[in-house]
Amino acid sequence: MPGPDPDVAARTLALVDIHSPSGGEQEIAEYVASELPWPPTWRDGETLWYAIGPSPPQVVLAGHLDTVPSNGNFPGRRADGVVHGLGASDMKGGVAVMMELAWALARAGSAASAGFLFFPREEIAVEHSPLPTFFATGALDGAGLVVVLEPTDNEIQVGCVGNVNARLRFKGRSAHTARPWLGVNAIELAVDGLARIAGLPPHDVEVGGLPFREVLSLTRISGGRADNVVPDLVEASLNFRYAPGRSRDDAEARLRELAGEGVEIVSHSPAASVAVDNPLVRRLREIGGFALTPKQAWTPVAQFAELGLDAVNFGPGATRFAHAQDEQVDVAALERSLDALRVLLNT
Repeated sequence: MPGPDPDVAARTLALVDIHSPSGGEQEIAEYVASELPWPPTWRDGETLWYAIGPSPPQVVLAGHLDTVPSNGNFPGRRADGVVHGLGASDMKGGVAVMMELAWALARAGSAASAGFLFFPREEIAVEHSPLPTFFATGALDGAGLVVVLEPTDNEIQVGCVGNVNARLRFKGRSAHTARPWLGVNAIELAVDGLARIAGLPPHDVEVGGLPFREVLSLTRISGGRADNVVPDLVEASLNFRYAPGRSRDDAEARLRELAGEGVEIVSHSPAASVAVDNPLVRRLREIGGFALTPKQAWTPVAQFAELGLDAVNFGPGATRFAHAQDEQVDVAALERSLDALRVLLNT
């Protein structure tokens, strides 16, 4: 099949120059759909699925289309072997690799067994994810490996930590500050109650021979009504990142052990299993000599893992530039990802 000559850097810049904050991915989804060599196998709004070759797919490539809000870094530019701009690292460079890989397969008439999944709303709360709707189609049942092209500096980052957002409330009794003994100061209760959490050191856990760190952080605190009122309520927000191997229930029990039984769970995105023994992961590692490292963050690999699928993070973006004002991706890194995945799909 004829098609454009591959230029993954030009493709990245074209994607960067399409404004696509979370919830505003309509234009970029239309661009992807119009630029791929085949019509979508399945589509729901801005979620696009392409199934190529025998089913179930041996390798599924997945990438999100949205970005965080712009920060003086839109539109993009290309200079000195680097593509700059909003989303270049996280993860329009990865999406560009997917698109150019699709064209490479089409031009070669490859019989590879592959799937390409493009989806919106990844950079916001998981409750807004469109992936459960897609999962319900059964298109991924029996897939050999899911590669999510998040920025990893071309490392294979396996697993991911779970992410729990929670809240602690400290309830006192309001009074006039001229007579504070008539009230109960909620700020003083919070100072005492949060002392066990503040500065809590990381807890290192080894899973699959790789080190993960469990961390509990205080992220927000609010309280008080006026300068002359003893405060009757303080609320503190907590974020708990936990290692693969813990179930949802176990993770929440551990959080209550650390923060107290009064903690209220606000949202919970589970950890992902560590797919170090998957033969396709080993093959990808051999192809490019890529390092195998743990993912000390939450990514959609967890959603695929909940289906019982092996999933890893692997992409050209540099983690240090993800969400940064000077977001960028090296052209050489884009080409390295593209070349390795092309070999993997034709293995």
